[in-house]
Amino acid sequence: MTSVHPQVKTPVQIDLTPSVVPSAFTGQHVHLIGIGGCGVSGLAIMLQSLGAICTGSDSVPGALTEALAASGIPVTHDQAAGTLPAECDLVIASAAIRPDHPEVFAAETKGIPVLTYAEALGRLQAERTGISIAGTHGKSTTAAMLCHVLIECGLDPSFIVGAMCPQIGGGSRVGSESVPQIARGGPLAGQRGLLVCEACEFNRSFHHHRPVIALINNVEEDHLDVYGSLEAVIEAFAEFARLIPPAGEGGRLLIAHEGAHRGRITPGLKCAIETFGFHPEADYQVVYDPAVQRVGLMQDGIWLIQWTNTAPGAHIALDAAAAAILARYAGADWQQIAPALETFRGVERRMQRLGARDLNGGEVVVYDDYGHHPTEIENTLKALRAAESPQRLICVFQPHQHSRTRFLLEQFAQSFSHADVVIVPHIYFVRDSEKEKHRVNATDLVDRLLQRGVSALHVYPFRAIVDHLELICQGGDLVVIMGAGPVWQVAHEFLHRGESP
Repeated sequence: MTSVHPQVKTPVQIDLTPSVVPSAFTGQHVHLIGIGGCGVSGLAIMLQSLGAICTGSDSVPGALTEALAASGIPVTHDQAAGTLPAECDLVIASAAIRPDHPEVFAAETKGIPVLTYAEALGRLQAERTGISIAGTHGKSTTAAMLCHVLIECGLDPSFIVGAMCPQIGGGSRVGSESVPQIARGGPLAGQRGLLVCEACEFNRSFHHHRPVIALINNVEEDHLDVYGSLEAVIEAFAEFARLIPPAGEGGRLLIAHEGAHRGRITPGLKCAIETFGFHPEADYQVVYDPAVQRVGLMQDGIWLIQWTNTAPGAHIALDAAAAAILARYAGADWQQIAPALETFRGVERRMQRLGARDLNGGEVVVYDDYGHHPTEIENTLKALRAAESPQRLICVFQPHQHSRTRFLLEQFAQSFSHADVVIVPHIYFVRDSEKEKHRVNATDLVDRLLQRGVSALHVYPFRAIVDHLELICQGGDLVVIMGAGPVWQVAHEFLHRGESP
């Protein structure tokens, strides 16, 4: 890459001059059901920062509920109807909470308003300048990168991000467990400041968002238990994009030039639209040198900025580029954005290097990753292969959700071409019906991998996987643990066994 030239073309800026806007949540007693989830816990912390009195309930105690209690938000694990606080003004329910839940029923009986998490988040966004990060992949990484850049540039955003990133002031640990949530209401709380949120397409929850600025990073088949087809997924993203206000009111959409079906999503939109990507016809062209992890942004053939990513991979380069452009939309200066990106240290469970241990003649490197979609798996394995050049790449992958595994079975089988060995535990059972649970299992994926010539086997429980890794791993190997369920425990136990007594 050549040296950076001064910026010539300046994007239109949004007026972010603070104007005091009182929050509708201030002073209200808000009870959050399913508060142990990433999104709802983050929302509780943010509402507390706005002056709301928050309580919560969750069926299962854990690191998140302990952290919430430590921060002054009482949490009960008894979810009977009688446990709903008498002084409650508003109930917010996680997407996982059924309509016949005892506390929901009690609230409706008493005439207390009940909102879903997504509805509450949308109301909160409407009080701010909302920035919504949407896409099948990369939401948490891009959102955390953006928040880090905005903080470093002095724009002090409020945010809810569904992964742990202590660098931006959120997340914590309780015992040995990470608390995978981030939420912050900065000094601009109560004023029309920035609010960055991930916009999840599951159950069409992102249709409740009220963004001024939005990103659509990519659009692929996922959550087919909800949508049934890629066509329906694309239409859902198109409906999300139609929520952005007109360009005259500051509305802006940044969408991937390739891989986001922009030709189907953008027609008829009244907001300003720009594209980004590796293609030279993108409004913002991304240039990436994988040998040194150097990333650059060009516009109309002119260099805007360049920086070096701390994590490898073309997909991470695109995430960082999107974060840079969104930060510019929000008022940050290009020359502040680049050094901020260079200091971003990553998000937990997103291609995270946990450490290494000596085993069977040398060092075995261990990574942990949240990837649970075929594209995420392929991108991560390819990036690790290129960056680390291991003798062997051993992947422990826990499929997440039976319906996703069944719908995308062939794509999953194709995604492990960069792995030498794949170990598959039981599929993580979440949200699906018992009937769905019996329609596919881990051995179905193992069989497909074996048919493609990939060394694969089904091992369970996690303890047995760690035992197996100790038998087969040798110096020069790289082990990556992947999945959205509790499979991360394998990585930590494997490293723990290598610690000196």
